[in-house]
Parts: sequence; C-alpha cells; structure tokens
Amino acid sequence: MTTAADRPWLRSYRAGTPTDITPEFTNALDMFRAAAQRKPEHIAIKYFDATLTVADLDAQSTAFAAGLLSNGFRAGDRLAVYLQNIPQFLIAMLGTWKAGGVMVSVNPMNRQRELDYMLKDSGATVLVCLESLYGQVAREVIPGTAVRTVITTSELEYQTRNDARLFKDVHRERHDGTIDMLGLIEAHRGATNPAVSLAPSDVAFLTYTSGTTGVPKGAMNTHGNVVFNSQAYRDWISLTSDEVVLGVAPLFHITGLIAHITISFLLPATLVLAYRFEPNVMLDAIREHRPTFTVGAITVFIALSNTPGVTPEDLASLHKIYSGGAPIAPAIADAFKQRFGHQIHNIYGLTETTSPSHGVPLYAETPVDPTSGALSVGVPIFNTVVRIIGEDGQEMPTGEIGEIVTEGPQVVAGYWNKPEETQKSIPNGRLYTGDVGFMDANGWFYIVDRKKDMINASGYKVWPREVEDVLYGHASVREAAVIGVPDEYRGESVKAFVSLKPGTTATPEEIIAFCKERMAAYKYPRQVEIVDELPKTTTGKILRRELRDK
Repeated sequence: MTTAADRPWLRSYRAGTPTDITPEFTNALDMFRAAAQRKPEHIAIKYFDATLTVADLDAQSTAFAAGLLSNGFRAGDRLAVYLQNIPQFLIAMLGTWKAGGVMVSVNPMNRQRELDYMLKDSGATVLVCLESLYGQVAREVIPGTAVRTVITTSELEYQTRNDARLFKDVHRERHDGTIDMLGLIEAHRGATNPAVSLAPSDVAFLTYTSGTTGVPKGAMNTHGNVVFNSQAYRDWISLTSDEVVLGVAPLFHITGLIAHITISFLLPATLVLAYRFEPNVMLDAIREHRPTFTVGAITVFIALSNTPGVTPEDLASLHKIYSGGAPIAPAIADAFKQRFGHQIHNIYGLTETTSPSHGVPLYAETPVDPTSGALSVGVPIFNTVVRIIGEDGQEMPTGEIGEIVTEGPQVVAGYWNKPEETQKSIPNGRLYTGDVGFMDANGWFYIVDRKKDMINASGYKVWPREVEDVLYGHASVREAAVIGVPDEYRGESVKAFVSLKPGTTATPEEIIAFCKERMAAYKYPRQVEIVDELPKTTTGKILRRELRDK
C-alpha cells in the first residue's frame, strides 16, 4: 500500500521545486537583520499614507528594545502585544527579540476574562496595547498579573487620514501609569543593538490555541519553526522582494505572524496594513498599493467580491492568493476565478504547525473529492510527512479516513507550561491535529470532518465549553449546550441551546447580548434557541451530537 513514507505528494510539486529545504538562518531576528543589511531603503510597511522603510523598522525596534531593557525587561521575559494591524505590532515584535524576549500575541477582540487568562498563563511582564483597549479592558486586569510595565499606543499614529469608516470613535487618551510607545522610542533613538543570542530552539512567540480540554494553550513557536515556514512560503509560492503583501489576516494570528510579518522580513517585501479588515477600506488599499500576494480566510474574498463597485481591474495585481483557516466551497473558488481571473489556492496548517503544513502548488489545479465534494487542502510542503492514523493508532491506507498527524520542522516544541498536554497532542514531535480526513493516491489531502467539537468561524477556533461557561453565568440559564451550525459567510457560526431556571425569563436577544459583552466577537452565539430540556445520556451528560443531528 502507498504510505506517507513514500511521499506520493512529491509528484505534484511544480517542476523545479525542491523536495526539501534547508533554513538559511538560525533565528528570525538574524533573518530580518540580513534583509536590513541588503535593502535598508526598501519599503517595509505602508499604513494608509504612512511609509516605513526597513531601516526605519530596524532603528525604531532597536530603540524600543533599549527602552524595554531600561525598564527592567530581561532575556527570556514575555511581552504581550494587544494591538490591531498597525506598524507598532512589528516594532514591538522585533524589539522583543532584540531584547532577548518572547512575544505573546493577544487577540485585540479579547475581553477581560480572556486577557486575564493569557497574561497569567504566559507570565508576561510587559503589555503593549492600544490606548483604547487599556481603558476598556486591560486596566482592570493588570493588578492581578505579573505585568510590571504597560506601554500604550494609538492606531492614529504614523498615518494622518483617520478614515472615518474605521476611526470615527477613536481618540487619543493617555493613561496614568502607562508609557507612551512612540515617546519611549524617541527617548532611546540612536541606541545600539543589545547583545543577544537566539537559538533555533528558543521561543519566538506564544500563540494561544484551544485544545481538547477547551483551556487555551500557548503554542511555543520557536525561531526554528518561524524561519523554516517563512522560507517555505517564499520557496513554495516563488515570492521575491518585488512582492507587496496585503495584510488581511489579523497579525496576532499565526497566519498574520508568518504569512504577513515574517515573510516580509525575509524577502524583504512591503507589507500593506489597514488597521483591521473592513471590505471598503481594504479595497481602497488594494487599489492604492497594488498588492501581489496575500493569505486570508475565504470570508475575506467573499466580502471583497460582494463589495459594491468592485471590478476585475481592482484585484488585477493580486495574482498570488492563498486561503486557509476555514473550508472553501469549490463553487466559491470557481466563481472568484471566473469573475476576477485569479485562483484562490488552498493552504492548510494550525497554530501548532506555525502556519502551513500543506499547500496547493502555485497555479496548480486543486482536485475535488467526488464523494464529499470537498476541495483538497493541498499536499504536504517541504520536509513534511503527514499520516492518516486510525483509531487503533495505525496508518490508514490511501482513501481511508482517519486523524491527520503531521511531522516536520514547523511543528512546535510543545505548549507553554503544559507538559501533559504536549505529550498528549505532540508525542515525539508528531502533531495529532484533531482534524479528520484522508489522502488520495497522488498524495493530496482532504479534510472531511472534525474529531473534536471545535467550531471554526471564519478561521477562528471556538471551543463550545468556553461559550457554555459564559452562558452559565447568566442568572436565568439552567443548562446550556453549544454547537457549530453551517454559515454561508463564516463557514460555521455558534449556536446555543439553553433551558431556563424555573420562575425566570430571558429572550434569545438578551442572552446573545450577555455573551457579546463577555467574549470576543467571533465567539459569542449568533443564535440562541430556548428549549425545555436538553438531550442527555443516562449519566446526565448533554448530547451535543443529537443537537447537531437535529
């Protein structure tokens, strides 16, 4: 039988593509520094009407690192970044590495409960956040954490357009007890690079993901992971320094971190940022800056396609398009190509694979499984071996369904301070993804189901138990169960079934509003159905399966 050891997918690689690659750098900081030496005047960032060169990014991140060290930051410390897609994200990331630290990427949609958990779990001693997020969220959380220094900044910095579609309610607000980021940089302008040595095994950043228990876990993406997958993107898609990268994915997400930030460090290439994804604003950025490459959830391309007034000429420059994080319907990919002339290539990976483990070769035709109608997520990339494992722990034959298990240089070393979870999910460096699928005879992989109950909403992972825990905080909720339901736009959205305590009342709208105040926007239920009783086993366990079948 054909097995993963045969690597049948190599037959599908583009002509001239190597089967394996050797990383050119030992750490991501050296990767950036090499680009800064080669092309210091190359444009690194375009943010509305702002332009920063590679030299600007280098100098400002060095000053930021000096500022960190002057405030007690030490090698190995963690710095949490709680920002939208703005230039300060990249400056903080590079500055953290230059100071010998580990960056913790935090979703800017997270609220107090979620931020509190991440700061405590990571042990972050510094928080870099938006002024608005400090006032709304972080201020109440900080006292109970290890955070000693809070550095704030504004999305209004660098650029002057202040687009009302994004910044209508944004205003500058300095907070007592915090340090202004640009003021810190200015105070240390001209500083020399701190002496720091980073090994491939050192953690570059912690990216939080939910696991089988529903408790967020900090995936330890090492410098070795980062430099390998940055180079893998470059070589897989034939990217050059002539590219203009469109930053449609959130920078805190593993896609944004690798497919936007570190690939732009490596080439170097220009990265276009627009604060957060708003279709009309993003379309204006595309028209102005003419990007050539991007990676985003399929919902991004659906939204751009449905933006009034969009034309094929608007997207003409964007000819290297990849999409991951959520399933792509073949009909959507076909319609996009027919209308705009560009193919949306599937790419697949997890936080624990530091972005891609599989991808469709550039301009290759993506096969569709005739039985399920699923579009292939691609073939394993360089140096990567992927197996389909059955319930008995044995490798499944071609075409048989099992769990996708990935092994390669991009797989993380483990989860931060969670050795048992690491051993359970990544034994001996093999990642048990929890995704269920199969490999065809040519080595193309297809995802047909999920092993876990995880909900995938626009590429964001939602664990039902976390939503249920919030629902149980409502005074009227007796029992709750959460499932994912099909959603044409998001792929899946969250639906909650609740029963109420005797003598109480609550409307679905009230319960949705309750959750919305306490959770990130992608997590709270879009639908709530109030029922008399939830289905249970004889032992009292609620049966989500029956709710899904219903």
